[in-house]
Amino acid sequence: MVGMESLLSIELPVGETLHIKKTRLKPVNIHTGLKRISIITGIHGDELEGQYIVYELIRRIREQPEMLQGIVDIYPCINPLGMELTTRRVPTFDIDMNCSFPGNEEGDMVEQIAAGIVEDIMGTDICVDIHASNIFIREIPQVRLRAEDKEKTLEYAKLLNTEFIWICESQTVLESSLCHTMNRLGVPTLAVEMGVGMRITRQYGEQLVDGLFALMKEAGIWTGEVSKIKSPVISSDGEVKMVHAEKSGIFIPDISHWEGLEAGDVVGDIIDPAQGMVLEHILAPCSGIVFSLREYPVVYEGSLIARILSQNAVSA
Repeated sequence: MVGMESLLSIELPVGETLHIKKTRLKPVNIHTGLKRISIITGIHGDELEGQYIVYELIRRIREQPEMLQGIVDIYPCINPLGMELTTRRVPTFDIDMNCSFPGNEEGDMVEQIAAGIVEDIMGTDICVDIHASNIFIREIPQVRLRAEDKEKTLEYAKLLNTEFIWICESQTVLESSLCHTMNRLGVPTLAVEMGVGMRITRQYGEQLVDGLFALMKEAGIWTGEVSKIKSPVISSDGEVKMVHAEKSGIFIPDISHWEGLEAGDVVGDIIDPAQGMVLEHILAPCSGIVFSLREYPVVYEGSLIARILSQNAVSA
């Protein structure tokens, strides 16, 4: 059974009402003790990869409703104003919603939404927060975990059919994020990063949907057949090398995602089109595999060009 409900309704200054909606999928035969998974998308308005994922997930469940043995809660877009205007942050407030958790019921609109989402997710058995990258960097599908959470979330992360799992000591998973907040509140939560801003990468979406079904089967929520999933490489901050631009110009890559490199291999060039010159010839600082790569060609000194998973991590 599929039902949609308005989770929150907030009056806007323009005389309209903002609705935050949730889709709930329940088994045909309801009984007590059902396991529950919550899937979140659309925290950032320019991240559209999750839209195809939740569509495909619901579509597949509706084809075999008898295989659903638990509750699937889908929050398809919790920043609808941002998505409508294709902005990462919440318009008017200019706030990054993923820096607003756990929220405040008595606060401004963004804090109210954050508090309402947190309250509704409480009690779920596993939560997956799906993100895309921004418009500048394309990411292969990956799960990002804070090191302090790996004991309770790593085994879940291995089921999501991603190429690798990044265990972060850094602020890649922010303390004010939904993922960090829910883990602190006792709900095992995974942050997935994939694709690029303002785009939908169908291949990546279908890959993650296969992983979600594998996760749901392990949790006893789904009893149907699932696809064989990838065995991810597991890495830490110390095994990830950043490549930054030293010049401003136009970046022309010579490599592709998940492509193996040797130290000293060419990553790409930063060029000056007006003078027909190469300003910087970028070389790989280590051997490994590229998992983040510059998508937007205009770069400035210090711009991120690529992240490379070092050969030591790949071989481990």
